[in-house]
Amino acid sequence: MTISENLKNFKKALPKDVTLVAVSKTKPVSDLMEAYHAGQRVFGENKIQEMEAKWQKMPEDVEWHMIGHVQRNKVKYMAPFVSLIHAVDSLKLLKEINKEALKNNRTINCLLQIKIAEEESKFGMDEADAASLLASEAFKKLQNIKIVGLMGMATFTDDERQISEEFQKLKDVFEKFKIQDPRFKILSMGMSGDYKIAIEHGSNMVRVGSAIFGERNYE
Repeated sequence: MTISENLKNFKKALPKDVTLVAVSKTKPVSDLMEAYHAGQRVFGENKIQEMEAKWQKMPEDVEWHMIGHVQRNKVKYMAPFVSLIHAVDSLKLLKEINKEALKNNRTINCLLQIKIAEEESKFGMDEADAASLLASEAFKKLQNIKIVGLMGMATFTDDERQISEEFQKLKDVFEKFKIQDPRFKILSMGMSGDYKIAIEHGSNMVRVGSAIFGERNYE
């Protein structure tokens, strides 16, 4: 099936209140444009400079999401245009995003990444660290960023019970934070392999690549 057909079928199956982030990392602009012409406007990349190169070639109404781990020295490349940064896991990173947002006269929306997976390779804060960050005076001084929700990745496993438990854990943290701050609107969890379970547990933003664009080429 073509990218357009994949996208059409995928969107049909998604609840209306769930935002689809089409994960386009390693894919050429021609693939992104096929998705764009099929109505997709939200694209997710995990390398800042690859995203910047695509931004320069794509239509202006595309919404760019940075979904990968962010290196502070590269924030400046995406600050002029990024719509949402998913994987924020420290105050140091927030300060850098705030600094570059200020230079560009923008406010940048961010999600805090909470670690719910067992794998050591996954990034993120625990609930206590996130709560402490949000309550800190240093955070309250940052005027050019807005925390609008949480993001998390489940363990890469076939055990659906474990995945469900991890997603539910993140949903519970999200609900607690939302009570304290009504700006918490986005719960980004679920990828090609586990997005259905994520939606069952309250995700309203899923990050899907291979189910739309086919397998990635990392060469």
